[in-house]
Amino acid sequence: MNTTKFLFFSVGVTLMLGSCSGGKLGEIEPTPPEDGLVSVSDYNGEGYALPHGKETEQIAESHRELIEEATIAFFQENYQTEVVVHNVVGAQGSATIFVESVGEPHFYTYAVVPVDESEKKVIANQIWADEYQVQNAIQGGLYHMIFNQAFGQLDEYFTSITKEEEITGKTKEALQNIGGHGFMTPYYFISTDPNDAAIKPVYNLYLQNPDSNIETLKDAYEESLFDKENFQINIQLFMRKKEAEPIEEIFTKVTTNLEEMNNIPKGTYSFYLNDHFIHAESGEGTKENSLKRAFPDYIVKE
Repeated sequence: MNTTKFLFFSVGVTLMLGSCSGGKLGEIEPTPPEDGLVSVSDYNGEGYALPHGKETEQIAESHRELIEEATIAFFQENYQTEVVVHNVVGAQGSATIFVESVGEPHFYTYAVVPVDESEKKVIANQIWADEYQVQNAIQGGLYHMIFNQAFGQLDEYFTSITKEEEITGKTKEALQNIGGHGFMTPYYFISTDPNDAAIKPVYNLYLQNPDSNIETLKDAYEESLFDKENFQINIQLFMRKKEAEPIEEIFTKVTTNLEEMNNIPKGTYSFYLNDHFIHAESGEGTKENSLKRAFPDYIVKE
């Protein structure tokens, strides 16, 4: 697998560096030690923070209406997409705005607005977003639209298994307030390659005509060019009980189920089973005790 061509990102790391961070497809860094851990069932993004963002966050909040107007206009003008703003988080010299698309394609992403700390103002006319981050988000949403039946099977499975076993996913509020990974559910998110030749014509068509119906979008999809290396479904589940460590039997059961299912989307799957807690400041749940099926031993559906 050519892992260097695919950028897998963690939103926190990406925003701190100000650009996409390179890494192996599906590789997730463990959270810091036990400090600042909160229940996954209660976590809504509160406590999430970026370096040196305390003052800029206060400035941004005092200009919240201006930021929201600029963000909505930015996504409409550049991506022909209506979004709602869920959260604004300060960072060094800027503020990060977490948004969710309205309708389909559905996705979560973010934009960044510069903040002048000395003047205590936001520079709304210089708002920007990482082009790949937004492209990844829209492409993931388009994949979910085109293969809605296959994703429906996957979603039904997670709804069922989380009732059957003592496991759960993230809250919807956490996705809204600090998600930013593209198409997301409480159980997984989609990653796509910017050079994915199969979905690229659909993405281009959407930007040209966002009102294209589902059949037109499906017709634009180049199935013969699909490459599993360019499409990943990243699964993260959590133990429901606070005192529970990740259980090997549950991990094996979910892994086996995914390997044996025939009607779920084609692609490369990674799977992490975490304990009950999320690190509030980073929004991540993967730790040293997490059980994982990821690089280099992915679950592959062809």
